Amino acid sequence: MAQEKGIHPAVQTVSAREAEKEVEFTDEEAKTQMRIHEEDFIQGLIDAANYAADETQRIEIVRDKKRYFAFSIHPLSEEEYNKCKKNNTKYVRNKQFGMRLPEETNSVKYRSSLIYQATVEEDRKNLWDNKRVWEALRDKGMQIVRGIDVIEYTLKAGEKDKVLEAIDKLSGYDENLEEVAKN
Repeated sequence: MAQEKGIHPAVQTVSAREAEKEVEFTDEEAKTQMRIHEEDFIQGLIDAANYAADETQRIEIVRDKKRYFAFSIHPLSEEEYNKCKKNNTKYVRNKQFGMRLPEETNSVKYRSSLIYQATVEEDRKNLWDNKRVWEALRDKGMQIVRGIDVIEYTLKAGEKDKVLEAIDKLSGYDENLEEVAKN
């Protein structure tokens, strides 16, 4: 109505369905589009590859309204997940097939390994790999040999669950596949 009188609105709303128009290109037009947007695609790939350095989340361990400690985590790559699993899996040699087969994964150590691996380097050094922390825990009768042991003794099972959920979310495991494909 305002347009009929020669007044044009400054803002026009468009539904998401109207904004997403599917356009068919010929092979030549598709190649031209790729060349035009190649720099954007390249920069997008480079930016996407920096996810581990760019994305972090602060985790605070709070019990009965008292903050005990905090640390930051970053996303894990699929390779890091696999490395943690492999390092905490017991293998047996199958004589019939002549190869090693996985027998059992130590889930407690695996979960602690994921937390250790996802902790940013500075916090890993200050918390999990801190020799003073190791000595203090050893004085209390705990067997500390490496940083993962500190995680096992200091985080409750439920706290580990919440940290692992945050790691999975940062690593893209909770995202809706349809949303990822659209974005």
